Amino acid sequence: MRASVRCFVCAALFAFGASLASAQSQVDIGLGFGAAFDKSTGQGIDNLNSPTNAFGACALNSGDTYCEPTASLNAFFLGISGDILFTKHFGFGANFDVQPATKNYGPLTERQMFYDFNGVYQPYSSKRAQFRLLGGVGGSRTSFGFNESGCVGNNIACSSQNEPVGADNHFDVHAGVGVQLYVTDHIFVRPEFDFHYAPGLHNDFNSNAVPEFIVYVGFSGGGR
Repeated sequence: MRASVRCFVCAALFAFGASLASAQSQVDIGLGFGAAFDKSTGQGIDNLNSPTNAFGACALNSGDTYCEPTASLNAFFLGISGDILFTKHFGFGANFDVQPATKNYGPLTERQMFYDFNGVYQPYSSKRAQFRLLGGVGGSRTSFGFNESGCVGNNIACSSQNEPVGADNHFDVHAGVGVQLYVTDHIFVRPEFDFHYAPGLHNDFNSNAVPEFIVYVGFSGGGR
């Protein structure tokens, strides 16, 4: 995840530098709130109490009392976006979307993230609204862990922590559409629909295709 954040920061710095070089460029940066969705695989994972198959795959309804169902992806996402429009219609941008809180995934915990670098096409623009089409590539990361707790003495001091057990990384193809609405000359609200396709993600969830709905609030600078 740290490498992805560094990539996004580099893209944002590039956009900022380019905006200084050209007063005609429009630069946007936004913070988004939304959700992404994918069904469960319908499979199971044995919990730590299993004497022979802890954290191993298992079949639900098979009589295995340690088998717990995997979860769907249906979670709150936090997004960061940045873009620069070199002309009135064309530009470049980057998105970083992460599930800030872990969710239960059978006996494990799970966190999902996507990062993408996009071409931006703006077919319509006015003083108060802009219509955006996005398309690009990036990556998907599904990280897993388990909660571990312990106490000292007669429950005098107790602590818990999440121990990582691995992560799945996949190539991601991204497409999006959004309408950027200006509440002032520089502050905008942008409802956006995104579609992620990550080959291999079906090993963790039901499908490689993940729809995402997110609303960005941000600042726009430069010429537009």
